[in-house]
Amino acid sequence: MAEPNSATPLTEEEAGPVCCPSVLAAPLEAVEAAELARGFSAIGDPVRLRVLSMLAAAPQGEICVCDFVIPLAKSQGTVSHHLKILSEAGLVHGDRLGKWVWYSLDRARLAALRGALGS
Repeated sequence: MAEPNSATPLTEEEAGPVCCPSVLAAPLEAVEAAELARGFSAIGDPVRLRVLSMLAAAPQGEICVCDFVIPLAKSQGTVSHHLKILSEAGLVHGDRLGKWVWYSLDRARLAALRGALGS
């Protein structure tokens, strides 16, 4: 389940250490570049961006997988595919409750990606 106030953006201090250095500060090592690319690739799809936006706006900080189908106008299988990609990139976390999975954002991971674009 999501933490209280998880819909509130985290400050850099709250997000904890950034996983990846700024791409503008110095040349990246191959491992760092691959980790950043995995995250940015995952958000490089309009459906996945909408999923992240919906999660960010969720009053309870989480959404049941079943509640993405109608707003996204996608099948359950397609929604699950997009959530799997976001999960593998570390951008969302799923908690199974009975037959459904509830998803929430990993705000620290999003902050790390945002921070990597900073100077």
